[in-house]
Amino acid sequence: METSLHRQLKSIYAADVTDTEVRMGRYRIDAVRDGELIEIQHGSLAAIRSKISALLPDARVRVVKPIVARKLLIKRAGKGKKIVDRRLSPKRCTVLDLFSELVYFCRVFPHPNLTLEVPLVEMEEWRYPGHGRRRRHRSNDFQVEDQKLTSVGDVHELREAEDLLDLLPQPLPAEFGTAELAAHCSISAHFARQVAYCLRETGAVTQIRKRGNALIYRCSHSREKTTKTSRASRRAG
Repeated sequence: METSLHRQLKSIYAADVTDTEVRMGRYRIDAVRDGELIEIQHGSLAAIRSKISALLPDARVRVVKPIVARKLLIKRAGKGKKIVDRRLSPKRCTVLDLFSELVYFCRVFPHPNLTLEVPLVEMEEWRYPGHGRRRRHRSNDFQVEDQKLTSVGDVHELREAEDLLDLLPQPLPAEFGTAELAAHCSISAHFARQVAYCLRETGAVTQIRKRGNALIYRCSHSREKTTKTSRASRRAG
């Protein structure tokens, strides 16, 4: 079932309602604007990997991957029934969380015809008690009734491998391993390995040697950290 969040994002990116849900060969595209195909993917990037790969040789494609910076949880007594609770989710994501998805998309990005756009959004998630099709269930299980966009904040536009370096909080050292990367970004060692994998596989950094069992990397190209203005943010405002 399409959520309100997905419909709202389509309305932001499409020039007109007639430019949504467009058929391109055997694929259905969320929106088209100025000849660019726009695919909005709130779920895993792995799910659209084959689709995007098939479209890229013949078309410009923009993949919009929203990251939920803040979520308001709204609980109903049952599906369609009265609201019994509202609270903010303790989980808050940042643009760095893109890397946990990008590990499944490194064979697609970067590409000359591909733009990866990452808006940080705030949303409401409407829930009611239930466990769906799962055989086992717990007392605090829930089902999602809908998700609704409330605001769009910063938007990051990625076209080249080196753009991934702009997502990091500070410029990287001249040479670094995953331990330095973890400390640099204040992330876990496991997540630092995912970030390093994405940077290496996309070509943003180069593996130059080993230090004991640790792989050591260097940025493939030197560049200054830049801040990019978001068109989508202005449209949503």
